[in-house]
Amino acid sequence: MTYRIPAHVWREPWCAEGTRSLPRRPEARSSPEDPINSVPRHSRVIQVLLHPRPLTNSCVTPVHIMDYQNRVGSKFGGGGVAGASEANVDRRERLRKLALETIDLAKDPYILRNHLGSLECRLCLTLHTNEGSYLAHTQGKKHQTNLARRAARDLKDSSLSVAPTGQQVQKRMWLKIGRPGYRVTKVREKIDPADAYGAGGQIQGKEGMLVQIHLPQIKEGQVPRKRFMSAWEQRKEPPNKAFQYLIVAAEPYETVAFRIPAREIEDEHDDVTGWNWSHWDPETKQFSFQFMFKQ
Repeated sequence: MTYRIPAHVWREPWCAEGTRSLPRRPEARSSPEDPINSVPRHSRVIQVLLHPRPLTNSCVTPVHIMDYQNRVGSKFGGGGVAGASEANVDRRERLRKLALETIDLAKDPYILRNHLGSLECRLCLTLHTNEGSYLAHTQGKKHQTNLARRAARDLKDSSLSVAPTGQQVQKRMWLKIGRPGYRVTKVREKIDPADAYGAGGQIQGKEGMLVQIHLPQIKEGQVPRKRFMSAWEQRKEPPNKAFQYLIVAAEPYETVAFRIPAREIEDEHDDVTGWNWSHWDPETKQFSFQFMFKQ
């Protein structure tokens, strides 16, 4: 602690309050060797400040000078302790540098550069002036929350759109040797002329097809299979609602398909007339079947 002595103490022998202030030694007035009398008056104040003497006079006023060198939290010339705004700026800069190392803007699906040159976040609908501002936004709470919401919504939509499937059947693969020989014959149900005449000639027999497929090199123990397929199930031709397809498969031959009219077909198991049937002859290697269209 240092003390400042008023100038009138050196000029007047008495203080304003009438009390004696710092009486000079008698030998000081006559002795030129006194260090106080040997220096100019303006230098005495400096000397007293550098080498203070114990003062008890009420006219002496203590002065507190701030210690810039040893104060808590900073050093002289260091800029002081960072406030809230400076800490926020530093945090954004650190987040921007971290994002530049981990995020590729070319692969970000939510960034959009508008005609003004600014950047927009299509997920949060926010506007950014530069890439650093956008990268700092991607590390923020708002963007991360919207990403989590988007992922949860996509997961929910995918679970609703995709039906649960059963056990996956592995597709069989084999070396195909070509198409088998086949014959297709149109058939019609025979009607008694008397019945047709009694109905005024309006009764007509049911129409159908007889298919014969020759499979001499079919795999041992295999039985040919057939099924009917709609036009929207196949991928070979453009869909046409006027037709449907008859598919026949037998290993190791290629699968063959016949395009037939899109009419309702009678069920072979519910047929009581015997017009719908199928037969596989393992000796001649011939697969024959017949089906009829409903009237």
